[in-house]
Amino acid sequence: MTVIINKQEELEALIDKNNNIIIHDDLKINCDINIEANIDATNIDAFYIKAWDIDAKNIKADDIKAYDIEAYDIDAGDIKAWDIIAGDIKANNIEANDIKYYAFCITYESLKCKTIKGERKNSLHACLDQPIEYIK
Repeated sequence: MTVIINKQEELEALIDKNNNIIIHDDLKINCDINIEANIDATNIDAFYIKAWDIDAKNIKADDIKAYDIEAYDIDAGDIKAWDIIAGDIKANNIEANDIKYYAFCITYESLKCKTIKGERKNSLHACLDQPIEYIK
């Protein structure tokens, strides 16, 4: 079953006492979201999300922020987006235009992007199973 959100207030109503939104199904968000909470769902399909932590098996965004993901940490199976701005990223696969992160961006299977850059002097980005594929 998919939980469908059409207004930010609908998502805010799902915040628990620990400041988490936990959905044991897929989450489809049909509006922009800027929320001070953690989001945990099986799969997230959205336009723009700005949240604390996003934890999902798969994040699919025509664009998360219709072009950007802004979060403290992203832990996901697969991420597809235009641009990613995050604290640290751990994922199986990432495909994006531009990736900007704080300390590390690690993928297991594939990492495809136009640009990737860490904020720290000793930042680290890598794909464990194959070389990073830079796209034009």
